[in-house]
Amino acid sequence: MRRLTSHSQHFLRQPSLVKELIGHSTLRRSDTVIDIGAGSGIITSVLAERCKYVISYEVDERMIAKLRENTAEFSNVRIVAKDFIDSPLPEGPYKVFANIPFHLSSPILRKLTEADNPPDAIYLIVQKQFAQKLVIDGDHFTGQLGAMVAPLFAVRVRRTLQRTDYFPHPAVDTMLVELLRREEPLITPAKMPIYREFIADCFSTPKIFQRQPLAKAGITPEQKPSQVTLDQWVKLFSTI
Repeated sequence: MRRLTSHSQHFLRQPSLVKELIGHSTLRRSDTVIDIGAGSGIITSVLAERCKYVISYEVDERMIAKLRENTAEFSNVRIVAKDFIDSPLPEGPYKVFANIPFHLSSPILRKLTEADNPPDAIYLIVQKQFAQKLVIDGDHFTGQLGAMVAPLFAVRVRRTLQRTDYFPHPAVDTMLVELLRREEPLITPAKMPIYREFIADCFSTPKIFQRQPLAKAGITPEQKPSQVTLDQWVKLFSTI
């Protein structure tokens, strides 16, 4: 089936690769897992074999019939033919494992990490450039989103994929990123909306960043927001 370029669709070719990728995760038999942008169900099917319950989201009408056909044997799969961005999240514990549409990476991640009931673990296949915005480069973040997410989630790259792992081949490199919810958040969830607004202001407006009590957090006047460490961000936020 031809992909829709408007949906950033790039499908993994082999179930064996999906099994390998899931092997890099913390998914367990007792888990409820969300698959976003499920396509024909290659990830959903493997998740159904490994986990207790799978909620599979797909909006492409051409794909939904194939998804239902390919997962018909599994009684633990629920297919949701709706946009994930506009759908409610589970009330109980859950995890996420998905090859998401690349153009929706940021809104999907923000929905998950900013939710009142965020996942215990998130595994997303994303563009390499997006993944690098989330992880620490040396001891600091180069991207605003990484600084926003880090107080609640520990982030790392679990595996780099090859372009030949997909059909059709994407024009960009991709990675599997892992976000594990911290048992002890570095900033309380109640304060996170203010913290995220603070980070956004500092990255977008240099004068706002320069007006902060940088020295109290061990930040030098020469440092840019993209050069500030997680520890420094947390300390700086605690002073205001």
